[in-house]
This record gives sequence, structure tokens and C-alpha cells, in this order.
Amino acid sequence: MDVGVIGVGAMGKNHARVYSELKNVDNLYLFDLNTKAAEELGKKFDAHVAGSMKELLDACDAVSLCVPTPYHFKVSGEVIKHHIPLLIEKPICLTTEEATALVRSIPEDLVVGVGHIERFNAIIPELAQIVRHPCYVEICRHNPGSARVTGSTVVEDLMIHDIDLVFSLIPAKSWSVQSAGNADVAAALFTINDNPVYLSASRKASKKVRSILIEEETFTVEGDFMHQEIYIHRKPGKISFEDARYTQDSVMEKVLVNQVEPLKRELSTFLDCAGSGKKFPVTPEQGLFNLQVCEKITSSFLKLYKHVVTRIPKDCRAGSN
Repeated sequence: MDVGVIGVGAMGKNHARVYSELKNVDNLYLFDLNTKAAEELGKKFDAHVAGSMKELLDACDAVSLCVPTPYHFKVSGEVIKHHIPLLIEKPICLTTEEATALVRSIPEDLVVGVGHIERFNAIIPELAQIVRHPCYVEICRHNPGSARVTGSTVVEDLMIHDIDLVFSLIPAKSWSVQSAGNADVAAALFTINDNPVYLSASRKASKKVRSILIEEETFTVEGDFMHQEIYIHRKPGKISFEDARYTQDSVMEKVLVNQVEPLKRELSTFLDCAGSGKKFPVTPEQGLFNLQVCEKITSSFLKLYKHVVTRIPKDCRAGSN
């Protein structure tokens, strides 16, 4: 299969690297308006550098779209017109209006997916087997600031991964959300099926955090996305007070996880779907829903921030004399 990568920025480089390692990729094509960057990457991974996007599309059987988010709608439209299987890096588009129009333009027989990479983390299928009736879920995704992120808030940049995970792990009969934050730090408290789900995301952190905690009636699950580890804590069989100190005997289990690079699993799945015609696990409709939730969160915390600032008397604000 001949595969193309449009856009050779941070994610495009990773897509090119993984495709160059996959056995079912015969030829790899790259295109970027920055021809020099494309040529340098092409030399590194023995890839063909297309002189135009049309040249790449004419040569490829499947394409990864890794251009900046503001260009997703326009460039995706060109790939779809050529009826080529397409994987769009998250978020699907810049706005829900663009995403809605894009989803409507996709033919039913064309494989189009959205690159929510954490869906392919090795701990996710394990969690799907463990979790049955969660009464509380908490996911933290904190990252040191990155100069490559422009034109989006931390919600579309980081939290969107966990929005996708939560709604794929928990069948939601009903949900609502409240939020607080700004462009770089945000928190969202969902009520899903009457249970609280808390998501936090930050681009101001000094430590990289990728963690998930799920509580059920009889056990608590802790997961680490980076190290692909899962621990299950069972309720203690014995609780007692000794010398005014609280003690408990509890059981902790470590789940065996078959660790693999999430991007390699994602791109392998995409090529399998492109070849077979099966739907990619993260559909354009799901990508649109994730973006709609993002917009609801950002709209909520921006309104709340303005409301609070307006109501606080000037002489009560920090820094006032």
C-alpha cells in the first residue's frame, strides 16, 4: 500500500516514522508547503517528496492529514474529493460548523477516521474489560507548555483526548458539564448517568501527568497512560483502630498490559480499515461530538470567568489597596 502524509510538523514527523516501520507500507509520500522540511524528512525515512498535494493524492492509497487545525476542513475536502481513505489528526476541524459540513461531505463507502491516539493506548482495552459501573472517574492530563500549539485552547489540545475516552468507555444515557479555566488551564466536571466525571488539563505544568482513576463500589482502578500500567485496589478485608491509628489490610493487583506504541497501533488499524473498507474506530461523527463537547466546555468557563470578574467588587480583588 502506498501511503501519504500531508504536513510534516511534529505529528507529521511521527506519522512518517511509524509508516516507514510498517511492513504493509510499500511507498511513503510526503507533502508540505515547507519543501525543505519535507525533503529533510524524506531523506531520513526514504520517502518520496511530492511537488504538490495533487501529486501525492494521485500516488497514494491512504493519507494521514497532519496540517495545523485551521486547515483541516479545506485540505480534508480535497482528499475526500479524490475518494482516498483519510485519517485526520484531532481535532477533526477548527469549529463544529466546519466539522458538520465535513461529515456531511463524506461518502458512505469512504473510510475516514479521526486520530484520537489515546483510544489506541494499550491500557484502554484492559480498562474496557475491567470497568462496569463507575461511580467516579478522574483523568488528569498536564503538560509543560509547548511552542508548537497555536490557535486552540488546552481543551481542544489536550482535554479532547479524555473527552473521547470517557464517552467511549461509559455508555452515556445523559450528561451535562460545568467548567472553569482559561486557554492554558481548564477543569471540567461532568455528570454522566448521575455520576461525577472530572477532567483536568494544563499546559502550564512542570511535570508531565497522564493519569486516570476510576472508582466502583468494590474496587478502585488507577491507570498511567505514559507507562501503560494499571493497578486495581480492592476494598480492605479488615479495618481497625490500633493505638488511635487507622489501619487497613487491602489488596492491590497489577494488570498485565501488552505494551505497544499507541501511534503504531492507530496507524496499523487505519491501514487495515483502508484496505478492508471497515469503519475506523474513531469515526468522523465521534470526532464532531468530541469537538461539540469541547466548545461547550470553553463556552461555559469563559462565561463563568466573565461573570465572576464582573461580580467581585473592585476593592476586594487581589492587588487592590
